[in-house]
Amino acid sequence: MLKKKILCVGLVCVDIISVVDKYPEEDTDSRCLSQRWQRGGNASNMCTVLSLLGASPAFMGSLSAGHMADFIMADFSRRAIDVSAVVWQVKGQTPCACCLVCPSSGSRTVILSDTKLPDVTEEDFSKVDLRQFKWIHWEGRNAEEQVKMIQQVMVYNNTVPQQQRITVSVEIEKTREPLYQLFPHGDVVFVSKDVARHFGFKSAEAALRGLYHRVRQGAVLVCAWAAEGADALGPDGLIVHSDAFPPKTLVDTLGAGDTFNAAVIYTLSNGGSLQEALTFGCRVAGTKCGFHGYDSISEKFTDN
Repeated sequence: MLKKKILCVGLVCVDIISVVDKYPEEDTDSRCLSQRWQRGGNASNMCTVLSLLGASPAFMGSLSAGHMADFIMADFSRRAIDVSAVVWQVKGQTPCACCLVCPSSGSRTVILSDTKLPDVTEEDFSKVDLRQFKWIHWEGRNAEEQVKMIQQVMVYNNTVPQQQRITVSVEIEKTREPLYQLFPHGDVVFVSKDVARHFGFKSAEAALRGLYHRVRQGAVLVCAWAAEGADALGPDGLIVHSDAFPPKTLVDTLGAGDTFNAAVIYTLSNGGSLQEALTFGCRVAGTKCGFHGYDSISEKFTDN
């Protein structure tokens, strides 16, 4: 029997990452410590981490043919990530992000170019064979279309036995009003610190208690709060907490949130408890901050 996959729907881009010893002043020339190209985007990064942990990830998002897409596709292949659901667009260009990573302060500053590349649609999603997946995650983007995609999964779930149903998760990271319609559509909902603060909450626990009424009955709401760790709230009304696991030396925080989300999903999809998932998410994300990129994750955390 084929191992069921975890599908992540969202953005893929090329990250051009410059590591600097201090954040540059405006209108100055300076040298970086190092520079690299890396496949980026929230859903794309999550696929990378899932692959390194031993899951079978698949990616769905938009690409436009060209050098950027060639680089991305080669890297997907290197990570053994299924790209059969990628949608090739004739309009727009594959996006690129310029990222400044400053280890001395722990900051990562990202500037993403808007290349007018359309997001995947409900129609695109309808062509995907849902039988191959056990979990589908949506990075909040074109939320109206994404809600329709999730509704397709709900219809599918009603036609199969309980143990074959697909778990749905959503990430609400940006403070954009249209994204908030995703709250009631996930079995697991990840809400960012930025969104929590936008609503006026000053801690993860306060955010969970204040926002839980927005999620559907029986859902789990998760909120990571950087150095303060992460909290989650399930239908039993109990707050679950994990402290952060900072590395000895902070090196690269780019993608730490995606790493956390992927590790939580990995644990839950394998039958782990919410506490186990939260702690593992914080451990993997904290470890990831101690090195550039993602490769060392597989050395430290492998599929049991």
